[in-house]
Amino acid sequence: MSAEKSTALLIGPISPSAPGPLYQQIVDGVRRAVSQGRLGPGSALPSFRVLAGELLVSLITVKRAYEDLEREGIIFRRQGLGTFVAEHGGAASREAKLKTARSHFEQGVQEAAEAGLSARDIETLALETIRTFTPRP
Repeated sequence: MSAEKSTALLIGPISPSAPGPLYQQIVDGVRRAVSQGRLGPGSALPSFRVLAGELLVSLITVKRAYEDLEREGIIFRRQGLGTFVAEHGGAASREAKLKTARSHFEQGVQEAAEAGLSARDIETLALETIRTFTPRP
């Protein structure tokens, strides 16, 4: 299996029926693979055309995803050489994921407060959710 094909497998399936735009699903998949160490620093990523073909999306979708990832410092592109995971891509990816998680958490707290839950009830809900989704050692 080529490195390019394995990258498409590492970022997971992309689907029009899944929440969020397709380019964002690609961004999230690459962030996840980088922050979990499945794509390490210097790892080559497929060209726009190859990844678009593998994921069955347009070139524009992949281009936008790569541009967002490059802007965040997770990947870098070199003319004539290709696209690679940045040296500090893991840290940048974790920081981006933390920012997203914080935003989602803030939205959840706001929703719970608007539903009439007390601060204590919201805290209990948060701890239950953490226990449900945090892997056990």
